[in-house]
Amino acid sequence: MKLGLICVGRLKAGPERELYSRYAERIGAFRRLGLEGIELKEIDESKAASAAERSSREGAELLAALVPESRLAAFDERGQAATSAAFAKFIADERDQGRKALWFAIGGAEGLDESVRARATAVFSFGAMTLPHQLARILAAEQIYRAMTILSGHPYHRA
Repeated sequence: MKLGLICVGRLKAGPERELYSRYAERIGAFRRLGLEGIELKEIDESKAASAAERSSREGAELLAALVPESRLAAFDERGQAATSAAFAKFIADERDQGRKALWFAIGGAEGLDESVRARATAVFSFGAMTLPHQLARILAAEQIYRAMTILSGHPYHRA
């Protein structure tokens, strides 16, 4: 199953991009689990005047960028908190059901549009605090990597 992360906004060169790249590289090392690494797609932030219009346009672009037949999960402050083990089980269950691709969405400053949340199979939260999308994508990559280590029995996760 191919994994993907689709985000509003672009990471600039610097420590955030380097850290994301480090986790993406580590995720790619777990192909033996039936997972094909992680692809990153970045959507430009909308310049619309109103917050609602920005969110709507970004949501439409996120959904348009998905490969047909892809499953979608999302990270959003209105989502459900999950343990790392439960998150790993979610990924494994999607893989074991024969899904071709599983994409994770992260919204921009206005959060995810309801259309994206409605399309998502699951909506996860990193907690009630608002995070910059640059940090949210690093946390997403780390949790996906952690899920790979849990599924493989690697000692990285010590819960």
